[in-house]
Amino acid sequence: MTELPPKMRANALSPLEACLLHVAAQLNRPMTVAALYASQSSTTGGLTVGDTLEAAHKAGLQAGYGKHKLQNFDVNLAPALLLLENDKAVVYHGQTRDGQLLIFDPDLGDGIGEVAKDKLRQVYSGYAILFRRSHQEEVSAGQTPISEHWFWSAMAANRWSYIQVILAAALANLLGLSTSIFIMVVYDRVLPNEATESLIALTAGVSIALGFDFILKLLRAGFIDRAGQKADMLMGRRVFDQVLNIRMKARTGSTGAMASTIREFETLREFFTSATLVALVDLPFIALFVFAIHLVGGPLALVPALAVPIVLLAGVAVQPVLSRLAEQSFADGQSKQSVLVETVSGLETIKTTAAAKQMRSRWEAAIERQSSHGARSRAITQFALNLTGFTQQAAQVLIVFYGVFLLSDGQASMGALIASVMLTGRALAPLGQLAQTLARVNQARSAFRNLNALMQAESERPLGHSWISRREFAGRISFNDVRFAYPDQTEDTLAGVSFTIEPGEKVAILGPIGSGKSTITRLLLGLYQPRSGSVTMDGVDIRQIDPGDLRRNVGSVLQDIWLFSGTVRENIFSGAARPRDQDLIAAGKVAGVEDFIAQTPNGYDLKLAERGEGLSGGQRQAIALARALIGRPPVLLLDEPTSAMDVKTESEVIHRLKQSTQNTTMVIVTHRTSLLELVDRIIVIENGRVVADGPKSILAQHKRKSRRHLNVAAS
Repeated sequence: MTELPPKMRANALSPLEACLLHVAAQLNRPMTVAALYASQSSTTGGLTVGDTLEAAHKAGLQAGYGKHKLQNFDVNLAPALLLLENDKAVVYHGQTRDGQLLIFDPDLGDGIGEVAKDKLRQVYSGYAILFRRSHQEEVSAGQTPISEHWFWSAMAANRWSYIQVILAAALANLLGLSTSIFIMVVYDRVLPNEATESLIALTAGVSIALGFDFILKLLRAGFIDRAGQKADMLMGRRVFDQVLNIRMKARTGSTGAMASTIREFETLREFFTSATLVALVDLPFIALFVFAIHLVGGPLALVPALAVPIVLLAGVAVQPVLSRLAEQSFADGQSKQSVLVETVSGLETIKTTAAAKQMRSRWEAAIERQSSHGARSRAITQFALNLTGFTQQAAQVLIVFYGVFLLSDGQASMGALIASVMLTGRALAPLGQLAQTLARVNQARSAFRNLNALMQAESERPLGHSWISRREFAGRISFNDVRFAYPDQTEDTLAGVSFTIEPGEKVAILGPIGSGKSTITRLLLGLYQPRSGSVTMDGVDIRQIDPGDLRRNVGSVLQDIWLFSGTVRENIFSGAARPRDQDLIAAGKVAGVEDFIAQTPNGYDLKLAERGEGLSGGQRQAIALARALIGRPPVLLLDEPTSAMDVKTESEVIHRLKQSTQNTTMVIVTHRTSLLELVDRIIVIENGRVVADGPKSILAQHKRKSRRHLNVAAS
């Protein structure tokens, strides 16, 4: 008989995790263990400092990490999480009158103890995490404050870098005046007087200015890259977390369309990390160069002063058209991506059903639409670029034309004329990229709108939401007059379903196709929420339970098996909290993974392709079943778990399951009578309602009753 090992200290919290839970409770922002696991990004398990900050943010806390001296801590900074050597951590709560520090040490229990400052200083790493609560009204109202917006908060976190970019741009543009002034002075002062010493001094000065200008431009590019990298990491994580946490009912469109929307994050990121941003930063300094032309050439400033509005008005005029084309191009890109993803995912079916013609037609139609809109957008952008280039050249010609008359009248010098021509070129240079910049602005704005719509979609983990923490369940399940309809459907899939399953009970849910059996499993897992009624676990509505806590205590095998690319070990371990090899082996034996994995040289390190390509359907089901068993959950939810297995393998798996899950609540959705060996009770669902509920013997009675109804209807 194969026994699954009992749960042991494998799921014990690390010191950092225990300290974060303690701080959250102290600041009245209680956090669940499942929320900690959901924030982990390390493949080895456990929280990193970045994970800690993100978990605190999601719980409604503001957190900051940095270097702090122990003697600088006081009650105003409490509670503070102090990082110690050897991956230890404690929470600082203040100090006593005699100088002892009040700390929470997870290794010593749940209470707050005292420790000498000198003793703690010996193991203190010098780094700490400080916390404070986010504004209570904003969190309790379920609103997202501007400072916590997925995009603007990332920009605000890097505001100093962008301020440095603006300062560097201002200095670089000021230094850019030096060459024009140098030429003017050389023509007007040095050449007439043959002042060689002055020429050497001026050349040295302008060389220094050019050197500083070069360094400032390098620094400006570095500031933009650094700010973009930080914002990229912060926004990228939040976007992906939203994808992971989005409610199933809020997911709209195809998989390819959603992937295309997420890919637009690249457009948004590139806008804030490319030369486009530099061009926007340089635009305000056009006025500086026009003013410099006024100081140098007087009336000559009139030419660029008229040229700049012409280019700006032309750029603004084409914006509505470019904006509309950007939206259409985005929609076309979604359509094309949807066809591509659908084709690649279903390539085998497309080949076997000769559906290539249909998919090719959809692909070519999407490409044609996107190419058409892209061509129109490029044509308009090119027109604006050509107009800008024409205006630049015309302005310089007019400067020379007008300057000759001013030179003849003695109102301008030769040096002033040449300097004005150079300054005009410098003033209008940012406008040379204006049309392309505005096109990128439209693309970035379109990307922002679509990503923001995704980020505003209903999430399973709304910001600041408090859950009832339930790490362990007995396994009592209740459906209380549950009514549910899928999005965009008018008729209820479940119409008043009620039943109760006691801890340790084994129940099969039977019924014809489309009766609502699989819907029950989705509701029990919290993937969807009932329109009315409630689903409870141990008497608590599952809407109050952290989704991570719920799903960690409900091991599930759904009808559609999905395996990830990676090893068999990684697939079975996915979602488990710090699993051990003995858990892996025990779950593999019960599920039947050992039966075929023992014959491969790599064993559990066997590499799988996407969706487990290369394995048989029965082998994929065995891995999925082992994944459900790995954490030894109190509830097992199995939807046709052996439908692809042969009779012999299925019989062996059923026997091992029966022996190893004697105290586990088990719910099986099936059409196969062989699986009824595992259960003691049957619930029959028809047309979204419970029509029979009782021991297995009622199945025969229900079948006889159904046949009588059919005979009466036929007569």
